[in-house]
Amino acid sequence: MAGLVRMAIDRYVNIVDTISDPRVNDWPLMDSPVPTLVMVTVYLYVVVLLGPKLMANRKPFQLRNILVVYNAMQVVFSLVMLWEHLMSGWLLDYSYKCQPVDYSHNPTALRMANLCWWYYISKLTEFMDTLFFVLRKKDNQITILHLYHHSLTPLETWICVKFIAGGHGTFSNLINNIVHVIMYFYYMMAAMGPEYHKYLWWKRHLTTLQLVQFGLVFVHSAQVLFFDCGYPKLVAALLLLHSVIFFGLFFDFYQQAYKKRDKVKKVE
Repeated sequence: MAGLVRMAIDRYVNIVDTISDPRVNDWPLMDSPVPTLVMVTVYLYVVVLLGPKLMANRKPFQLRNILVVYNAMQVVFSLVMLWEHLMSGWLLDYSYKCQPVDYSHNPTALRMANLCWWYYISKLTEFMDTLFFVLRKKDNQITILHLYHHSLTPLETWICVKFIAGGHGTFSNLINNIVHVIMYFYYMMAAMGPEYHKYLWWKRHLTTLQLVQFGLVFVHSAQVLFFDCGYPKLVAALLLLHSVIFFGLFFDFYQQAYKKRDKVKKVE
């Protein structure tokens, strides 16, 4: 049994060494997926089991100032990454039809690869979204959609950095940064207190924007199946699947959150 396990590990190492991006091998957390898997597992344990158990007999924390600062920092982080996506290729150099990954040490290619790593780190920082829900006892916010999204994206982005740090797939990161600038700005205003809630009438449109995001990524990724530029078609197909799953989950949330509410208002 030990021999089989060792053989499997050796096979995995050989495959990874063959197809991974050598530029990122020495970068933090890029040597192995194990640290990321451990962080995701700990995250799920804390927010699903440990956190609610510890908070069961405690009053919810308010965290107003902390939330304002945290969401403001996420807005700035997303803005910087949005700028970097544009400057690293999407503003002038990248093709929106089909863009291969540049594995060279060209400064622009390295800038994009570095950005992919920071985008991966940003997904780890977003664990705090759920932790704040737990501390504030907002259990209704910790949905299957929320957990699926926050546990899957760190794994996806780790794979992106390790194997395809650049190219066509980073369009989804660009669009996600745009959405997150707006989304975390909304959360920042919501955390500032009830006196600001009258300015947050556009929550429904934020969900619509998220649906548009997945539609754009679907169309953009589908092009790779018809135009050959060297970008992996398997990755494009996975992006298509990812877009469909998230569109379905967010559309269901939209129906539950807004359509049913509209029906109740009509009855009243």
